[in-house]
Amino acid sequence: MGRRFLKLSATGAALTVNGLRPLPGSNPLSVPSFFGGWLTSELAPHNLAITVAGTAAHLARKRKLDRDDRIALALNAFSVAGLAVLIRQGMKSGAVLEQALAEGLNNDYVARLDPAPDRADLATPWRQVLMPWEVKHPAVKRTHDLPYTDDADNRRLRLDIYQPREPGSRRPVLLQIHGGGWVIGRKEEQGLPLMTHLSARGWVCVAPNYPLSPKATWPEHLIAIKRALAWTREHVSDYGGDPSFIAVTGGSAGGHLAAMVALTQNDPTYQPGFEEADTSVQAAVPFYGAYDLANVLDTKAGDNRLDYFLARTVFKTQDREVFESATPLLQVGPDAPPFFVIHGAHDSLVPVAEARELARRLRDVSKEPVCYAELPGAQHAFDVFHSIRSAHVIRGVERFLRWVHATRDVSTPV
Repeated sequence: MGRRFLKLSATGAALTVNGLRPLPGSNPLSVPSFFGGWLTSELAPHNLAITVAGTAAHLARKRKLDRDDRIALALNAFSVAGLAVLIRQGMKSGAVLEQALAEGLNNDYVARLDPAPDRADLATPWRQVLMPWEVKHPAVKRTHDLPYTDDADNRRLRLDIYQPREPGSRRPVLLQIHGGGWVIGRKEEQGLPLMTHLSARGWVCVAPNYPLSPKATWPEHLIAIKRALAWTREHVSDYGGDPSFIAVTGGSAGGHLAAMVALTQNDPTYQPGFEEADTSVQAAVPFYGAYDLANVLDTKAGDNRLDYFLARTVFKTQDREVFESATPLLQVGPDAPPFFVIHGAHDSLVPVAEARELARRLRDVSKEPVCYAELPGAQHAFDVFHSIRSAHVIRGVERFLRWVHATRDVSTPV
């Protein structure tokens, strides 16, 4: 039993170390490092409780501690201290987001939000944290598998709608794009905490599937999302939504596609057969997106991603122009909508440098506000389920979107 306790304690300490200092994307082990760091950091309170309870139970069974027990106790003490640091980093996310909003929106931020966020709104909602996968809300209705093209039998061309159960009209709309490296993922798997939160507070949220590689070749992914956007603008009023206000969000590959949607509004290149459709968006909130698919920043991680994955699986070409056409960093222009770029400082899958550069380039040329939040201790996919960090992020995004909506249409406040 002592040896087993030692092995479990060593595993817990190793996971804690990885959570605190995950491997970068240039390392061949970055993917397993991501998974371990993601679950350790976002579920830090649960891991802390398990560590403390397991240690207490072992001590209750043992009358005399041997060498293995003492080593295990030291490892668990380290894990408890490290997990406390991870919890503290998650709790700091609220202040980081608030600072990003204040800097990006200036003094007008507080003036437009009436009332301004109070201490209760900035506090951690512990009930959600303790039940991370409970995302349903009694006030939210879901309509699923609506086809957004004439190909009604293709499940990759369907979308779900989340809306308040209470009847209403002219509600602001959010288009949520799932991630998965352009090769996996479904609309039911990501963005649920954010969509549920907003829908319970008067928003209509739309979550489309889209074609995946290797079967699909770029830009089929983006074209499908723009078709979903065009369908939303045409039909969302039937579900209480306001077609004149649509924001776009998504994580990872979904963050990339969200940025591309916002930076290529009404571009006929990506609207074959529906060139006249309005595919503009009023705001963009990409989460931990990949913004440098052409590797213009010349990083080792970006080079590996392009050479060993994107060129072979998503682009299926070595044409540099194709790589650049899919790179948000190279699509930035003065007509970009308001942006809120959010990324984790410890992201092992997409270097945070890409998010920093996107925010910098947007601020250099965009006529609209740009907010950027770099979350301490955050890994990739930090918003997939409820956690201390994701709870703060979701409410920070809500405040950003409320501000944009208020500046665009003061007659219909959220």
